[in-house]
Amino acid sequence: MAAGSNNLIERVSNGDPAAVARAISRIEDGTAGATALMKQIYQHSRGALVIGITGAPGAGKSSLVDKLAMLYRQRGERVGIVAVDPSSPFSGGAILGDRIRMQTLGLDEGVFIRSMATRGNLGGLARATVDAVAILDAAGYAKIIVETVGVGQDEVEIVKAADVSVVVLVPGMGDDIQAIKAGIMEIGDIFVINKADRDGVFATEKELELLLSLASRDDNWDPPIVKTVATANQGVDLLADAIERFRQTQRDAALGSDRRRAIARWRIVELLRENLLARVLDSDASVAMLNRLADEVATRRRDPYSAVEELLGGGGS
Repeated sequence: MAAGSNNLIERVSNGDPAAVARAISRIEDGTAGATALMKQIYQHSRGALVIGITGAPGAGKSSLVDKLAMLYRQRGERVGIVAVDPSSPFSGGAILGDRIRMQTLGLDEGVFIRSMATRGNLGGLARATVDAVAILDAAGYAKIIVETVGVGQDEVEIVKAADVSVVVLVPGMGDDIQAIKAGIMEIGDIFVINKADRDGVFATEKELELLLSLASRDDNWDPPIVKTVATANQGVDLLADAIERFRQTQRDAALGSDRRRAIARWRIVELLRENLLARVLDSDASVAMLNRLADEVATRRRDPYSAVEELLGGGGS
């Protein structure tokens, strides 16, 4: 590895925020040497607790993340925040930018905040997010919070890679609970009803309890329901306690290692998928073929399945 990369690794390991930002940019942009960089990063793992926070837009996840991070800072822990933002598949770029709303946290040297976006590329967001978490871990951030903006498949995959998954809901979102339960109910380790000062909190809690009673878990963990009012900093300490209880349960149980194996398998598959895609599209000729096939599929002259077959065959039929 080049001396410059070794220097970057050393600076990351020493917790230099500028080096952390540069390392994340390298893996996000897929620049040359990104793979070698990550191989080194993984050797510096420090076992940070990774907290995934997801839920429907408008549930107040951002406020909750802010207050949870502030609580950890008050306890003397360094905190990394990775905010997974939506982006247009046409133009790319993080719509929510660099989290201007986190102005107080942004001035704290013990907090590192980074927004991740799909940037219009084919896949890679989940992998880049997990790699960013690994970089923050190597830099000595004891708590790393991954906040996803929505509850789509990408977000579910990303939260799956966390040590503990927190699902945030608000009162009066019964329809939303029904809509998201298939993907979210199975990954939620802790459920938060935020904005619990609103009407309908009791009904939402009862509906959640009913849904959770129908679900079964291999680890015998009974996901708690925590009520919070993040904007008033109410219940955030209860959430932190629930997160720690879950961490201890996983640490004491063999199933914790099962979860780690499942996460490791997912990471390998993500990398494999991305590398195979890169190999298929690694030349100007392949890209030109992709553009031609896209035009044919768009104009209904060809179906996408035979287009993929031609790409994989390197220009067969």
